[in-house]
Amino acid sequence: MGSKRVELFAAIRFDWQRNRMSIRSLARKYDVHRRTVRQAIASPLPPERRVPVRQAPVREAVTGWIDEMLREDLAAPGKQRHTAKRIFERLRDEHDARVSYSTVTKYVHRRRPEIIADHRRAEAAGVTGFVPQAKEPGAEAEVDFADVFVELAGRLARCYLFGFRLSCSGRGCHRVYASCAQEAFLEGHVTAFEATGGVPWRHIRYDNLSPAVAKVLRGRNRAETARWLAFRSWYGFEAFYCEPGPDGAHEKGGVEGDLGRFRRRWLVPVPKVASLAELNAMLAEADAAEDSGCCGRCRMSGSTLRECCGRGWTGTRGSASASAAIRCLPG
Repeated sequence: MGSKRVELFAAIRFDWQRNRMSIRSLARKYDVHRRTVRQAIASPLPPERRVPVRQAPVREAVTGWIDEMLREDLAAPGKQRHTAKRIFERLRDEHDARVSYSTVTKYVHRRRPEIIADHRRAEAAGVTGFVPQAKEPGAEAEVDFADVFVELAGRLARCYLFGFRLSCSGRGCHRVYASCAQEAFLEGHVTAFEATGGVPWRHIRYDNLSPAVAKVLRGRNRAETARWLAFRSWYGFEAFYCEPGPDGAHEKGGVEGDLGRFRRRWLVPVPKVASLAELNAMLAEADAAEDSGCCGRCRMSGSTLRECCGRGWTGTRGSASASAAIRCLPG
């Protein structure tokens, strides 16, 4: 509806309500039909304009064939699906259809997303169950890196956010390093073990990152780097390496989602610090706040975490069962 027509209806209603003008007088004053005046009196919003349904006999004669080709594409390889031109050629050659190329193009552009959406809804409706995740306290953890930008001493620098997450309780440890080399990888583990008070007793999940894996072998077998193997031996934990590529994308989704969430919550806007040590001290406070159920309003700003959220510290993240089950640090 146009704004001018709404203004017209408002003026008619004003004169009818305040000035008690008749329908004939209003129609003569505003130079409109008496039907329009009655519509304005009945409702302040003009009725929707009726759009006649245009018949398209040529297009309707081929829509069934086009829909069939588009549904075939649902199971076809991505690079071997019908284009509008190929559909037009098949209609002409196989069905001797007398339809223009522009008609086929417009219909395919509108219809293909609808067929894909219908297919996805049908697949979702066919899912009748799921496998719930059940993690034992202190048994497993996940580790990964994520990119992050930091303003260090006035200059924007690309750094790397190390993330360690206990799978059962969700308790985590996050630190930022200048690189994701082996030194940062090992230091992040040491910090995480000290922050959580121990080492998972089953394994820690990783992708095939170079600080730990020298060569990917068959299956889950890996040739590990010497320093990493010695580090694992000292702390006494097993490493679980995810399958390369899409087959292993779901195997440590917890820490990947946690890194994105932590980055959005605590590193937005871009932090401005003099050094990474200063930033990591702030991140240590952030981890402590999340472990204790902080609301996050302080955002690592002027007020301390206890001043901001002292009344709301409930200890929701680091459960007592997980702390009790985790393996102690080596002496």
